[in-house]
Order: sequence, then C-alpha cells, then structure tokens
Amino acid sequence: MTHIIARDTGPRARHRTFDDRGTGGGPVRVLMPAVAEAFGTLGLTYITVLVLTAGGPGLFGNGTKNLLAVALAQGLTVAVLVSATATVASVTLNPAITATLWATGRLSGVQTGCNVTGQFTGAIVGGLLARASLAGGDIAGGIPRLRPGVAFGQGALVETLLTFLLVSVVLGTEADYRASGRLAGLSMGAAIAMGVLAGGPLTGAAMNPARWVGPALAQGSFPNGWVYLLGPLAGALIAGLLWQHVFLRRR
Repeated sequence: MTHIIARDTGPRARHRTFDDRGTGGGPVRVLMPAVAEAFGTLGLTYITVLVLTAGGPGLFGNGTKNLLAVALAQGLTVAVLVSATATVASVTLNPAITATLWATGRLSGVQTGCNVTGQFTGAIVGGLLARASLAGGDIAGGIPRLRPGVAFGQGALVETLLTFLLVSVVLGTEADYRASGRLAGLSMGAAIAMGVLAGGPLTGAAMNPARWVGPALAQGSFPNGWVYLLGPLAGALIAGLLWQHVFLRRR
C-alpha cells in the first residue's frame, strides 16, 4: 500500500512524500493509489451532484438548497472517503493538490500522472452515474458556476483563496511529520465544508478541477471553465510553495 513516507530518516526531516520512490514498488504500488483516487473522486462527485440536484428546487422549504446541508454533505463525503482509503493510499481527490505535491517534490511524475488520470476518470464516471440516477435528467445544478453578478476575476480570486486554505490544511496535516496523518480526512472535510459555506454563494466553491469537469462533461455544459481549472491550481501551487519554503523549511 502507498503511505506518506519520510523524505529522509533523520530527526530533522520536515515533511513526508506521497509515493513509494526508493522502496522498490512495482506497477501495483503505482496503480493502487490511482484506483483509490478514482474511487474517492467518483463518490465525491456522485454524492455532491445528487445533493445539489435531486429533489428539484422545492427540496427545502425556502425553495433553494440549504447551504449548510450542502457544505456538510461535501465535507462529510471527503472526510469519509479519505479515511476509508487511508490504508490503501494517501488520497487527495483533487488534481490541483496532486499537481502541487509533484511540484514540491512529494510525488513522482509517474504517480502524479496516474493519480490525476484516476481523479478525472472517477469524477466523470461519478457525474454520469448521478445523471443516470436521475433517469438522464438535468444535473446542471451540480456543476459549479459563477452566480449572477459575480465577475470572472472575482470568481477566480475566490476559488484561488479557498483552494489555498484547503491545500494549507492538507500540507499541515499530511505532509508535515509533526502532524498526525490520521487527522487528514477530518481536517480536509472540515476545510471543504468551510470553503462551501464561505464561497458557495459566489462560485459554488469547487476548489477542485475534477469537481467541475465530471458533471460538466456528463451534462455537456461548461460554464466558466477557466475559473475552475486555473483558480484551484493557482491557489494550490501558492500554498505548496509557501509551505515548502517557509513553514516546512529546514532550520
């Protein structure tokens, strides 16, 4: 199984890696994390889309989806799925986070490619299954999009900042050897819920390119794509560089 392993074995090590470089792993050790990513991202996309679309606009008394319910659904889903796959791999369910782990030297190029492929595949299948569960109905409400009156730059800023905070949580609870990785699922879930509560009314708070791509492809509708592809990636990379060169810096 793939776990986060110390980059070096001395007591001064400051962060962990997210793959099995140097441990003699074969193809299975590369593919298993990717399968875990696909499984988790499928579940996240499927549940989130159904929460946002099933039952129509009258599901809640005020005629709209209750923001707290949506935030809890997404946060709990991430917490449960990350914890469920913890014995297989240290999953992120998010291509932006995976790219940042590669950029900061915590994940090999091969593992990064496999994990990102698994994440996007799982999200697309999750979107298709959500639409099939609604008998081919409209799942446009499950696609993150800018709310009326929110400009492109404003939306990109929101997605960048929310993802920055999310990735800071990931790096603080999983990448730093001083923190307990057992808290990763709960911490990530709480960060997702916090992001949805803050940014949901503005952008839908995707914080994850796969979360947009999956239902968008399933529906055949692609609103505000660059916001949800570039915003999370930028926020994740900024957080990764901050932790790499400041918070996790050797002394």
